Amino acid sequence: MSQQHTTQASGQGMLERVFKLREHGTTARTEVIAGFTTFLTMVYIVFVNPQILGVAGMDTSAVFVTTCLIAAFGSILMGLFANLPVALAPAMGLNAFFAFVVVQAMGLPWQVGMGAIFWGAVGLLLLTIFRVRYWMIANIPVSLRVGITSGIGLFIGMMGLKNAG
Repeated sequence: MSQQHTTQASGQGMLERVFKLREHGTTARTEVIAGFTTFLTMVYIVFVNPQILGVAGMDTSAVFVTTCLIAAFGSILMGLFANLPVALAPAMGLNAFFAFVVVQAMGLPWQVGMGAIFWGAVGLLLLTIFRVRYWMIANIPVSLRVGITSGIGLFIGMMGLKNAG
């Protein structure tokens, strides 16, 4: 019994040391429940992302596995290196735009679209490194930011309803 208690205490000590739980006013139990809740709110992405990108002609099985790996890798990095309780996964708005506009409406091959996304990400990384991105976002009026976010959500909903029949 005391061996089990010691093991449990050392495990909590490791979690405390790595994640500074007390300093952040939380417990291991609270964080596990929060992590499980976050997982449940995001797991739909694992199933929806392959459907959306399948419309663009991508292999849905490969997209499924890639989505799982990217979400796990990004979320683990955020927890371990940034010490932030943030889960990361592919963005559904960009995926829907890619599949329905770039590939279907514009007729570009999905490989060309992926290349454009890659170079766009490199550009955003450079804007972030040189702190231009924050300045740009701060200068967009709040009403426009809310409108863009709402529009992306409505676009995803419309595509979902359209594909549902």
